[in-house]
Amino acid sequence: MKIAKYLVASTFLVTGFGIAGQGASAEGGEYDSNVTITFAPYTGITPPVDPENPGERANPEPTPNPGTSGPLSIDFASSFDFGIQEITTQDMVYNSAAQKVNITDDQGVTTQELRPNYVQVSDNRGTETGWTLQVRQDAQFETADNDVLDGAAIKILNNNVNTSSTSPVPSTVPAEIDLVPGTPSTVVAAKDAEGAGTYVSRFGKANDGNMDKSVQLSVPGSTTKYAKEYNTTLTWILTDTPAN
Repeated sequence: MKIAKYLVASTFLVTGFGIAGQGASAEGGEYDSNVTITFAPYTGITPPVDPENPGERANPEPTPNPGTSGPLSIDFASSFDFGIQEITTQDMVYNSAAQKVNITDDQGVTTQELRPNYVQVSDNRGTETGWTLQVRQDAQFETADNDVLDGAAIKILNNNVNTSSTSPVPSTVPAEIDLVPGTPSTVVAAKDAEGAGTYVSRFGKANDGNMDKSVQLSVPGSTTKYAKEYNTTLTWILTDTPAN
């Protein structure tokens, strides 16, 4: 009888542990929480970047005027300098100097380097709906005394786009642009689903030998030239009109 009672008690204890284990695995559960972030258009001023490495900052020389405010902005545009040239009766083509920029490395050391002339655009609207950049030569070259440099013409060559953005590159990028005083010319245009982020339209590249030969001024030999400085202005025009 003692043995029988022991066996029964043992059987009961084992069964009891089995039930307790099943009850523990069925307890607890799962719970979902939310994680969100909302982006808004950037309305500040985007600083100039290195046209050869658009993910890095650059400080152009001479110090430029601030760019326009975002979210769709012109951040920087090079000024063209054709230097001091001797008067001649021959037809001539002059090249603009390359753009000087100051680059600061990770150790805080700043060096001045040459880059292609360029214009920089940022689209921080958060819509990826395209845009168009144009340039207009406002008038013919003339002196402070209103002496006009008749027949002078600016030509932009080797136009190409560079960016660190993953948005598709604008599809309209004319390789050559002939400026006609008073008439806007398209420099680069992004269609729908293109051009979000910061883009540089550079004239030549630092490694192709053309960065100081990609903005040209042709002057007829027959044009009267005075020993004075001639100037004109370029107006860069950015609109939210997408390319076709």
